[in-house]
Amino acid sequence: MGYPRSFVGMLLAGFLLITLPLIAALLYSAWKTDELAVQSRSAVHSAAQASRASRMLVNRTASIERLALQMALFPNDPRLIEEYEKLRASVRDIAGELTGIAPDHAQRVAVTRTLEQEAALSQALAGPMRPRDAPRIRTLTARLAEEAYELAAISDRVADREVARLRANAESVQRRLILIVLFGTAAALAIALMLSRHISRPISEIDDSIRQLGEADFTREIAVRGPADMRSLGERLDWLRRRLAEVEEERNRFLRHLSHELKTPLTALREGTELLNDGIGGPLGDAQRQVVSIMRENSIELQRLIEDLLDYQRAVHAAATLAPRPVALDSLAREVVHGHELAVRSKGQHLAVDAARVSVEGDPDKLRAILDNLVGNAVKFTPAGGSISVSVRAEGDEAMVDVIDSGPGVPAAEKDVIFDSFSRGGARGAGRVRGTGLGLAIAREFVEAHGGQISVIDAGTRASGGGHFRVTLPRRISPRLAAAA
Repeated sequence: MGYPRSFVGMLLAGFLLITLPLIAALLYSAWKTDELAVQSRSAVHSAAQASRASRMLVNRTASIERLALQMALFPNDPRLIEEYEKLRASVRDIAGELTGIAPDHAQRVAVTRTLEQEAALSQALAGPMRPRDAPRIRTLTARLAEEAYELAAISDRVADREVARLRANAESVQRRLILIVLFGTAAALAIALMLSRHISRPISEIDDSIRQLGEADFTREIAVRGPADMRSLGERLDWLRRRLAEVEEERNRFLRHLSHELKTPLTALREGTELLNDGIGGPLGDAQRQVVSIMRENSIELQRLIEDLLDYQRAVHAAATLAPRPVALDSLAREVVHGHELAVRSKGQHLAVDAARVSVEGDPDKLRAILDNLVGNAVKFTPAGGSISVSVRAEGDEAMVDVIDSGPGVPAAEKDVIFDSFSRGGARGAGRVRGTGLGLAIAREFVEAHGGQISVIDAGTRASGGGHFRVTLPRRISPRLAAAA
């Protein structure tokens, strides 16, 4: 099935196709209704004329009956004879009209019998009249009246039968119209279902293309089938894919070059300081050895900062995409804590885990990075011999992770900026603790990617003081985030 030139044209064509069965059903309904109306008008008109003519014939035969009895008493009265002839002509005219419009054979037979009875009466009145002929005249007039009334009754029955037939026709037409409407509606729904799949195909392809770009997959070519304007939109999306691929390649190239350009002189600097520190260039005095030691420590720190910066760039890019699946958060927390046991033992710290069985929907790698950053941050800032506790629990539709330490805590002035990039805070524990200030920023990126929140909890009345970080995660990822993933 081909596509029109534009998406609007495709919608209009689809609308017309859907309405065709309904329009056909409507036209058929109008045709059958008009046909039924014409039949009804014709039948009602014929029945009404036949009934009216029958009533007139009854009235005329009643007048003939009265006039015939008068002629039996006054046989030679010219006025009576003239009036009788007029009535007789009127009866024949009405009978002729009734014969022409009578829809039923019984009506026509009744008209014939009435005319025959009237002819017999006229023949009896045409001969010489004697007083003894009066009973025979009365008998003939009575028979004429009976035939006329029988004709009227037949006309009424025929009218009732026509009404019943029209009612039956109307009910039959009504049933057929209902079937036609149902069939037309079913056909329209079937066409709409077929067209909806046909129309939604380019939209679905555009949606898949946008998801592809959102997942930073720039390798697959984007091609959208459909009307010309939708294909043009697909071509522009493919152009955007190529441009994003170029930008991504340029960014990666820049990071590679930056890493190489920074690490090369830094490596030479570190090797030189190591040689000086080892006394290869000659013995060093105490002041000189102190300067070399400072240079050595700072070169190591500079290398670590460069690596952390590159890791942060990769983490921010990874936060835009999730691979959600069910994760046992309690088991994950124990695994992360187990990974920090050596560092905890080396500082003589006490690390306790209280993890209730909680399952969440999320990306396990990113959830592990969140917990690892928080626990590592607590180990780093907690002085030797201090305590750290990690708890996992569920509250309604949310899961909560609390990491509490006995270190210096987070000053109130820094709570709003502690999660910003490169924010290392001013609090210090025992010894010199340094970092890039990216760990908590990465944790916040990953938490927000899951639709959760990370915050610093005030120590309040807690005797140990220290830092308290809380992560709140939805146990089921929202449809919007799932769709974005």
